[in-house]
Amino acid sequence: MIQDDDPADDLELFRQATRGVRPIRVDQADTGRPRIDKADFRQRRQRASEGEQRIRVDGLSDQFVIDVQPEEELAWAGNGVQDSQLRRLKGGQIPFDGSIDLHGMTVEKARELLWDFIDEATRIEVRCIRVTHGKARRKDGRRPILKSHVNTWLRQHPKVLAFTSCLPRHGGAGSVYVLLRREMLEGRED
Repeated sequence: MIQDDDPADDLELFRQATRGVRPIRVDQADTGRPRIDKADFRQRRQRASEGEQRIRVDGLSDQFVIDVQPEEELAWAGNGVQDSQLRRLKGGQIPFDGSIDLHGMTVEKARELLWDFIDEATRIEVRCIRVTHGKARRKDGRRPILKSHVNTWLRQHPKVLAFTSCLPRHGGAGSVYVLLRREMLEGRED
């Protein structure tokens, strides 16, 4: 048996079921993500584009950066470093006890991390470290920026006695062994 529904009854039932409901004015779904405060967003974007104006006094200068080639071997020794010690460093005969990789970092970030790394290494009396700066074979033909800066900074750092490019198995021309100055602490026998 087919039941004949009265459309007027259906309409009345619908009205009763939707009583008190307001029509939707916005035709976009709520994704559940918090709404962005546009004024706050503009302020944060402005601060980020200005960058931090913090100045770190670390004794490293960028006034004169020694440009180097991607495949150029680096070597430098401060006053008092014997040639035999530099040869041992270059030959990888002085084991490195710490390593830092600066690939892909900005110059400022690399500078900060390198300073902190050398500071920590000398604090715990590490004799030799490895710093990987990369070779940056640039398509535009310009010299490798980070390698050039690391070469300049290490020459200026008061705790660096010498540095030289690594053996190929440790990074070759993209890394340097760094010989650090150690302080004679009480109770140490060597």
